[in-house]
Amino acid sequence: MYKTLLTSVVLAAMTNVGAASASDTIKIGVLATLEGSYTVLGEDALRGIKTALKKVDGMAGGKKIELIVQSTNTTPESAVTAAQTLVEAKADIIIGPLSSAQGIAIRDFSKTQTQATFINGISGAMQATYVNPSKNFFRFNTDNSQWSVGLGDYVYTQKEYEKVAIVADDYAFNHGQVFGFINEYCAAGGQISGRHWLPLGEKKYDEIIANIENDVDAIYLGFSGSSAIQFLHQYKKAGGAAKFIGSSITVDGALLNATDEVKKMVIGIPSSGPQADTWGDKNWQAYLKDYKNSFPPDERFFAPSILATGYYNAATAALSCLNEVDGDLSQRQVKFRQCLSNIELEAPNGTIKLDENRQAIANNFVTEVVQQKDGSLVKKLVRIRENVNQTLGLGKETFNAMGLPSRYGPACKNSN
Repeated sequence: MYKTLLTSVVLAAMTNVGAASASDTIKIGVLATLEGSYTVLGEDALRGIKTALKKVDGMAGGKKIELIVQSTNTTPESAVTAAQTLVEAKADIIIGPLSSAQGIAIRDFSKTQTQATFINGISGAMQATYVNPSKNFFRFNTDNSQWSVGLGDYVYTQKEYEKVAIVADDYAFNHGQVFGFINEYCAAGGQISGRHWLPLGEKKYDEIIANIENDVDAIYLGFSGSSAIQFLHQYKKAGGAAKFIGSSITVDGALLNATDEVKKMVIGIPSSGPQADTWGDKNWQAYLKDYKNSFPPDERFFAPSILATGYYNAATAALSCLNEVDGDLSQRQVKFRQCLSNIELEAPNGTIKLDENRQAIANNFVTEVVQQKDGSLVKKLVRIRENVNQTLGLGKETFNAMGLPSRYGPACKNSN
């Protein structure tokens, strides 16, 4: 359905306005993963942007917004190629990308294109903003390690899991997730029995399961829901008795709507991330309503994904600052970028502000799977950690001593 071709989506249907002159139009380019296994997530990211644009009738700063969508797969090369196409199309602002490695590549690319402003979509590699940051690259989502804040302490103090095994797909996203989890979990007093990394896409878990110690209280699963279901089946077949902890992408619709056999193992799984679907906050509820009203039920998810919310927030920040500067993008967009640097965005998932590296400081949400009266499963909000910064609440010197996320770091250290 989608190809890596330049697609201009002029929002005339939203605005009922005819073609405008170039001076009356601001071009926003979008990097969306619309190829391969992550296509459905890229589509939801686009829904997030379109929800934000619909709220303002496709206008900002007194000018019409022209959306230019460029498709990528998950590779850094595809993101840079797509971004170059958007630059050649004279995009003023570029929103995206989705994956961690792509984010680092776009940060580097942005340094060569100082005439444009780049706002991250949802990619979460810590390195994209913490290491060699770019002055025209802004990120209004927290990074992968920040998404784990609150979870380690919760499973140690509330679930009383004293020893945990890590089982996860071996790629940058999970390195960051595990980094944040281990830092907090071990500081609280927890032990890590082992870190078991699998090649991305590997579904044969028998050898890993055989190597997990019998006395672990829980297993941290760094898989998406469909892969987690396969692991749960194999683990139960092998006679395993440990509980489970989810990463930010583990407890998805596939897991919540699994068979009754799997549901029994899923109930009680804690996880964390930058949003909580059951949050009663009025801004979150309004966003849910806007998202659902913007698309027919068969053309959207039941609730917006993390991808949709990340791209929605990026677009909302851009539109808010375009209004603040009356659409003035002159002098290499200096006024617009000053606004982005200083804005406190009242986002659906809480207030977001940026640090000196233009990286989000924001809420993180800990949830736990519970069963409702009708038998369905939902992620119940159990804890919010507010104003989570990129050093995870640690001093910069202490944080830097931990090193960057990797298969081996950080070390499991008890702060006591």
